[in-house]
This record gives sequence, structure tokens and C-alpha cells, in this order.
Amino acid sequence: MPVKVKLLGGLRGLAGKEAIFIELDGISVVKELFHKLAEDTPPEFRRALLDPELNDPRPNALILINEREISVLDGLESQVRDGDEVTLVSVSHGG
Repeated sequence: MPVKVKLLGGLRGLAGKEAIFIELDGISVVKELFHKLAEDTPPEFRRALLDPELNDPRPNALILINEREISVLDGLESQVRDGDEVTLVSVSHGG
């Protein structure tokens, strides 16, 4: 099943495109989508997306499924279905 991953902010620049289409088998969850996304993208994109200590995208990106933030769903266990649009908004960190 194809899932569109829309990229906003710095992630769009690193990927060099506005969206990535990921092919998943049946109903999946966000965590599985990110594992597949990490396999299919350049290392610099993965480093910007996944927190290296936690191996988790949430510290670095706001994640939405069909315009609903995953924290109001089931977090990384939120289901992703055929035709869903997952949006990743990079979160800037300053120091």
C-alpha cells in the first residue's frame, strides 16, 4: 500500500523533494513506517530525522497522520492505512 510522507522545513531540503512515497504491506504503524523510511533515505536525512540516542523521530519532527498529530492518536503505534498522508514538520533546536 502506498503512503505519502510529506516533508516540511529542513527535512524537505535534506531529502531534495516535497514528498516521499513509501510502500508498506497492509496496515502498518508509524514506527514501522519510520524504519522503512530510514532504510530508503540518505544518511544525512536519517540523522536529521531520528534522535541518535533514542532512535525516535519525535524529538526532531512533529508527526501528523491526515492532519492529526500522533500524540492524540496512539503515538508511534498509530496505524497508517492505504492512502494516508503522513506529514513531517522538522523541529528546530537552538542553544
